[in-house]
Amino acid sequence: NDDLPPAVSDGGVIKEGINEELDGLRSILRDGKTWMQEFEEKEKQDTGIKTLKVGKNTVFGYYIEVSKGQSDLVPERYTRKQTLTGYERYITAELKDYENKVFTANEKILAIEKDIFESLVAKVIEYSNQIKENASEIDVISSLAQLASDTDFCRPTITDKNEIIIKAGRHPVIEKFLSSGEFHPNDLTLNDKRIQAIITGPNMAGKSTYLRQTALIVLMAQIGSYVPAESAEIGVVDRIFTRVGASDNLLRGQSTFMVEMMETSAILKNATKKSLLIVDEIGRGTSTFDGLSLAWSILEYINMKIGARTLFATHYHELTDLDSIHEGIFNLNVGVKHDEKTGNMVFLHEINEGPASKSYGIEVARLAGLPSEVLDRAKEILFELEKTENDEVNRVTMPVKKAADSKQGKKEEKPVQLSLFFPNDELSDAVKNIDLYNITPLEAMNILAHLKDLVRN
Repeated sequence: NDDLPPAVSDGGVIKEGINEELDGLRSILRDGKTWMQEFEEKEKQDTGIKTLKVGKNTVFGYYIEVSKGQSDLVPERYTRKQTLTGYERYITAELKDYENKVFTANEKILAIEKDIFESLVAKVIEYSNQIKENASEIDVISSLAQLASDTDFCRPTITDKNEIIIKAGRHPVIEKFLSSGEFHPNDLTLNDKRIQAIITGPNMAGKSTYLRQTALIVLMAQIGSYVPAESAEIGVVDRIFTRVGASDNLLRGQSTFMVEMMETSAILKNATKKSLLIVDEIGRGTSTFDGLSLAWSILEYINMKIGARTLFATHYHELTDLDSIHEGIFNLNVGVKHDEKTGNMVFLHEINEGPASKSYGIEVARLAGLPSEVLDRAKEILFELEKTENDEVNRVTMPVKKAADSKQGKKEEKPVQLSLFFPNDELSDAVKNIDLYNITPLEAMNILAHLKDLVRN
C-alpha cells in the first residue's frame, strides 16, 4: 500500500487485488453488516418467521432471535443457543461457519500479509545489486519522463551536423517562475555559415538568458531529455564551455578580471570545433580599450583557430564590425522599444538579426532609480565623449583585410575605424605590422602594451 502502518504486524500492508484469499477475508470484515442483512432476509423467507432477527454480541457471538410465540415454526436445523424472557436464540451451521471466519479473519489476514511481504523482501534481496546499480539511472529517467509528460517540451533531433537549430526555445527554469505566456521564446540557427554569434543589446534585455537557455537545451538534449522548445535539431557537441558572470577569488589573490582571463584561457586551450562556447561580457573587468582589444582578439581566435559554435554577448559595439571581416561571424541583438522624447524603454526580450543600435546604459540606469541629476550629468558627459571619439575617428583609420575569399573571388578591403590610437608615423607603422589573422590573446596584450608606450612617448 502507499500509506503503510508502522509495522507489518499492524496489517494493511498489501494492496487489494494481490491475493484472492486475502481479499475475501477483508470482505468478510468490511461487509459483515450487509451479509447479516442478506442472511436475515433469506431466513425469513425460508422459515416464514417475519419477526426473525439476526444479531451478535461480544459474549455469545452471532445468533438468530425468534419470539417464543413463533418457536413452533423454527426448523430442525436451528440449534438453541440461549433462552431469554420472551425470546429464544439459535445458531445454524452456516451462521457458525461465518462466525468462525469473522473471528479468525484478522489473524489470517495478518498471516497472509506477512507471507506476501516476506516473499517480496526475498525477491528484492535477490535483485538488490541490480536495483542499487540502476536506481539512480531509473530515478533520472523517470524524472525526465515526468517532465516531458507534464510540460510542452519537444523531442529533439540529435545529428552529427555542425549545427544547432532551435525554434521558440525557452529557459526551463526561468519560465517556471513566470505566469503562463510571460516568457518570450526565441529562435537560434547555428550552422556552417553562421558559426559565431555576436549578441548586443542593453543590460536586463535578456542576452544572458538567451545564452544560458541555449546551453541548457543542448545539455538536456544530449542526456536524453525532451527540451523546452517547439522544435530542436542539435548537432552533437563534445563539451560546453561557459564564461559567464563576474567573480573573484580573494583567498588566492585573484581579481575578477584575472579569473575571467584564466577561464578564457582554459576555453581557448581545450575547445574544439565540436564544442559549444557560451561567452558573456568578456573583457569588462579591465579598461575599455584593453577589454575591447582582448574581446576582439579572442573572438577572432575562436573564429580562425577553433571554429567552435559560439554565442558571444558583449557591450563592445565595435565588435559588430567583425561580421564583415570574418566568415562565420554574424550579429544578433535583443529588441528594445525606446521613446527618444520621454526616455521610456520597454524590453521586448526578442532576438533579432543584426547589431544593436546603442547600449541604452543611461536608460537602464533610469529604470534602476538613479537620481535625475546624475542621469542628466551622465548625458552631458556621454555627449562630450562621443564628440571627442568621433573627432579622433575622422583623423584615424585602420585598414583591415577581409579574412577569407568569397566564392565569387577575393573580398574587397574595408576600412574599420577605431578611436584607440593617435596618429604618428611610428605608431602608424606599428599598427600596419599587426597580423590580425594569426594573433593570440597574449600577443594582443603585449602589442597593446607596446602601443600604449608609443602613445605616452
